[in-house]
Amino acid sequence: MNDLSDKEQLEEMRAWWSENGRFVITGVVLGIAIIFGWNQWRSSVETSQIEASNLFEEVLTAMDSGDSEAAEDAAGNLFDNYQRTVYPAQARLAMARLYMDKGRDQDAVNVLRELVVAGDETEVQLVGRLRLAKVLLYQNKPDEVVEILRDRGQSGFAARYLEMLGDAYATQGNFAEAQTAYLAALSRNSPVPTIDNNLIQLKLNDLPDLTELAATSAAIDEAEVAGEPDFDAEAMDEPAVPAAQDDAEPDTGTGQ
Repeated sequence: MNDLSDKEQLEEMRAWWSENGRFVITGVVLGIAIIFGWNQWRSSVETSQIEASNLFEEVLTAMDSGDSEAAEDAAGNLFDNYQRTVYPAQARLAMARLYMDKGRDQDAVNVLRELVVAGDETEVQLVGRLRLAKVLLYQNKPDEVVEILRDRGQSGFAARYLEMLGDAYATQGNFAEAQTAYLAALSRNSPVPTIDNNLIQLKLNDLPDLTELAATSAAIDEAEVAGEPDFDAEAMDEPAVPAAQDDAEPDTGTGQ
């Protein structure tokens, strides 16, 4: 019975293998291919990281030597071929600093704009947004600063953004909004300060008195509503010269 049972089991195994063997072999081959592909991918990623790191070092070395052309070449290679690494974002910050040192502020704006629009905001992009705002304010473009910083007070950079926003509003002459932004910056400063509270207070103190501004504005509005009194344009001419007195000799009436 045992021999017969063993034979039956062997026949069942052969039948099962006949039906499923090719699937088993296919699964094993696929598993080997997946493992091989994964290892290849990891090797490729590591190689890319190393190459990108070397290029970033070239950017920094060229910056230290003041070689703008070499820095731009290495950075361009990073931007074009290594976007999946962390180094292009860091290179954009570095190139922005180089451009500002060279007096090429518009190039700095361009490279920072490319950084801040690149997907989800990382810490490097948050830094880039702040530096972009500083360059735009340097270019006397407060409207653009307001556009890129307004409603972005949810990160660890909130206090610094609000301070810069206050600077932009003050440059616009929008002193009420500047005051609001500076006060918000003071309230959002973290236990480990990211802004100088004393400097913010000085900026607040330098703002014009809003009460006086409001009173002046109201007086101007009233004058505009009432209208200016009419005046005679001729009255602005020089006054007429009085008629000269007759200086002829009076008749003495001497008789004959």
